[in-house]
Amino acid sequence: MQSATMTSIWEEIGVKPVINARGHNTVLGGSTPTPRIKEAMEAAERYYVDMNALLERSGEICAELIGAEAAYVTPGAAAAMALGAAAIVAGTDMEKIARLPDTAGLPNKVLIQAGHHYSYERAPTIVGTKLVEVGANGQTTAQQLDAAIGADTATILFPAHLDGKEGTVPLKQVLEIAHAKGVPVLVDAAGQIYPLERFKSWTAMGCDLVCFGAKYFNGPNSAGLLVGRRDLVKAASVQGFIGFETVANRKAFGRPLKLDRQEIVAVVVALQEWFAMDHRRRVARLEQRCEAIKRPIANAPGCSFSIVEIHASAPKVLRIEIDPSKAKRSADEVDAALREGSPQILVNREPNALLVNPNTVWEGDEEIIAQRLRALLA
Repeated sequence: MQSATMTSIWEEIGVKPVINARGHNTVLGGSTPTPRIKEAMEAAERYYVDMNALLERSGEICAELIGAEAAYVTPGAAAAMALGAAAIVAGTDMEKIARLPDTAGLPNKVLIQAGHHYSYERAPTIVGTKLVEVGANGQTTAQQLDAAIGADTATILFPAHLDGKEGTVPLKQVLEIAHAKGVPVLVDAAGQIYPLERFKSWTAMGCDLVCFGAKYFNGPNSAGLLVGRRDLVKAASVQGFIGFETVANRKAFGRPLKLDRQEIVAVVVALQEWFAMDHRRRVARLEQRCEAIKRPIANAPGCSFSIVEIHASAPKVLRIEIDPSKAKRSADEVDAALREGSPQILVNREPNALLVNPNTVWEGDEEIIAQRLRALLA
C-alpha cells in the first residue's frame, strides 16, 4: 500500500519513481531515514527551539559517540569541508571571518597529493582557498609533501577512501609531517562509517577535522558532520548559519549552509541508532537480499555472480558479470531496459557488469529487481 501511494505521489507531480540499487547517491535522494528517525523529526516539529542550544547539544552527543573532542552538524559532508577550511583560515577572528572569501595575506593553500584528486576536492576552496597539487603524475613522496608546506599553507586535504593508494603518502605519515609544522589536516571521510571502529578511527589517529555524510548512517541526505579539534569545530560553528545570526555580526560566509531543527535531531538519532545497531545482522540481511535477487537468474546464460564490497558503506553488493557473446542482452542493454520501466531501476556499472546494491532498496523491492532481471536475462 505504501509503495503504491508513493508511486502515485511521483506520478502526480510528473517525476518517474526510482528503485535505488546504487546506494547512498545524492542525485537519487541519498537515504531513507528509519521509522525512529522519522518519528523524532516529526516530534521536533511540535516546538521551536534555540538553534544555538540545539547545535551545541547535538554536537556534544555526536562527539561522545564518535570519540571526538567536538562535533557540529552541517548540511552535508561538502559543507563540513567548506566550514572546516573556513575555521582553519579565519578561526574566530571576526575581522578575518568578515573578509572571506578574500584570503589575501592569510594561509590559504590547501595541499592535495597528486594521486588524491577526486570529485569533491573543490569543496574547501569556496571560502577563498586555493587547491595546490603536491607531486606529479599521481605520485607524491613524503619529502615533497614536507617541502610543500610553507607559511601560506592552510591545511592538507586528505580523502580517507584513498588512504593506502599506491604512490601516495599514507594518512598516519601525513599527520606526522603536517603536525610537525603546525598545519592541520582536513579529512574527507564522507562514507567511511563502517565498521564502527573505522568510524571512530579518524579522530583517534589525530586528524584535526573529519567530515562525514549523514546519509551513510541513515540520516538525512541534506546533513553531515564536522568532528575533531574543539577549537576548530568552534570556529566552524561561528562561521555557520546560526553563528552568522548570533555571534558573527552577520558577516560570516556560512549563512547559505542552513539546516532545519528536524534535520539536526535526525542526525543525532541516526547516529545513536548506528552505534547501537547489530551490524552483523544488518550485513547478513544485505547478503540475503543479494541472494534473493540472484536466485531467479542464477542459470541465466552468459551470467556469473559474486557478492562484493565496493566501499565501506556498501559491504554487500551483488555483481552480475554479463558475457555479451553468450547472454541474451549485454550489460548496456540490460541497464537501459531497467531505466525504461516504471519505477526505474538504477544500478551501478562496470564494463560488462551490473552492481546491484541492496542497501538503499526498500524491503521487498528486491523481488521487483529480480523479476525484471529475469525477464531480461533468463
